Amino acid sequence: MTSRIDAGATSTITALVQQLREGRAPDAAALEIVRVTAALEAQLRQREADVAAAIKELESFSYSVSHDLRAPLSTIDGFSRLLEGASAKGDVERSKHYLQRLRLGVANINELIGALLVVSRLLRAPMNLHAVDLGALAQGAFAALQAAEPARLAQVDVQPGLIAQGDPALLKQLVDHLVGNAWKFSAKKDKTVVTVGSQPGAEGETVYFVRDQGAGFDMAHAEKLFGIFQRMHVSSDFPGIGAGLATVQRIVTRHGGKIWAEAAVEEGATVYFTLSGV
Repeated sequence: MTSRIDAGATSTITALVQQLREGRAPDAAALEIVRVTAALEAQLRQREADVAAAIKELESFSYSVSHDLRAPLSTIDGFSRLLEGASAKGDVERSKHYLQRLRLGVANINELIGALLVVSRLLRAPMNLHAVDLGALAQGAFAALQAAEPARLAQVDVQPGLIAQGDPALLKQLVDHLVGNAWKFSAKKDKTVVTVGSQPGAEGETVYFVRDQGAGFDMAHAEKLFGIFQRMHVSSDFPGIGAGLATVQRIVTRHGGKIWAEAAVEEGATVYFTLSGV
């Protein structure tokens, strides 16, 4: 987005230079030139950071396409060969089994591609900033999850007044993913305990968090947590393709914030994030 300084910087500096030439309030003009120049340099640094982030995203997508999509494609290729052999022998039962595995492979690819498209759209969608009640979003997400599993024993604590400035649709995705993860990774516990709240950050910013007492993870692998299709648990224990936290990370970044996590194996996890509302 072009800022007011972008649009008027050239004319402003030209006018200030002319003011210096004419000797009108030279000290004030010089200070204003320094201020405008500093503002332009800050914008340039931000845009350089945006370009670097975009390049990193492209590299991540390239890796995902070349690596993560290759596994299901290899599965499809292998079972298609087996299906060919079983069909040639007239083995109907084996043919049906291999056909089912082929369909699962295709479904897996469709799911991966869908996740990639969702993440890519987050980088391009326009932002509409409003005051958003993160607590109300969390309560709604938990209500839907509890309705789907009414027998699950759950204790959910949501701090009141969790108001943030951001895009309502994107922040709903963020909360849904974080709440959904806390719920999912608590499934093997006798009781699901989740807390959603906020705390002051080291620099006075508001730090929001979603904390659970579920499966947790080994912090030695924390650097993989927000990568696309990176999983901390095997799919047989907890289903999913590893795109949720990658989506969350991109939403937080689009809001000018930061995200990180703390966890211990079988002791739960806490995901922290900030939102600058830009």
